[in-house]
Amino acid sequence: MSDEEHHFESKADAGASKTYPQQAGTIRKNGYIVIKARPCKVVEVSTSKTGKHGHAKCHFVGIDIFTGKKLEDIVPSSHNCDVPHVNRTDYQLIDISEDGFVSLLTENGSTKDDLRLPTDDSLLSQIKDGFGEGKDLVVTVMSAMGEEQICALKDIGPKN
Repeated sequence: MSDEEHHFESKADAGASKTYPQQAGTIRKNGYIVIKARPCKVVEVSTSKTGKHGHAKCHFVGIDIFTGKKLEDIVPSSHNCDVPHVNRTDYQLIDISEDGFVSLLTENGSTKDDLRLPTDDSLLSQIKDGFGEGKDLVVTVMSAMGEEQICALKDIGPKN
């Protein structure tokens, strides 16, 4: 074999999948599921009895975690469903640009400038009002399947 060392560029997720398989019968309400290639939070699960040809079926009703749209799916309970890896991260808000992008401070001290303001009107006005008043705001960013969106806001007091 060769004696030379191999060096690999480190990617944050190491090429990990955006979803993982889970048996449909084990997915519960308030869990997450992929319906029509969209990450969804499960709001309702109902299971039908086994019929003449075997499989019990699970009927999922989910709300898309980014758009808020309601989606439904029916899957045999013994089959696997895709479940998205959903992460929540808190960042401190530094600035809001005129074109609707926010500048966020990460834990390691660098900035993250690739996120838009949320589309939810009440959250949007809370962020703009709080920022305009000079408050220190921490936003919660939810990420799943390569998408990110601001989903919550915390006020940590006035700027010093």
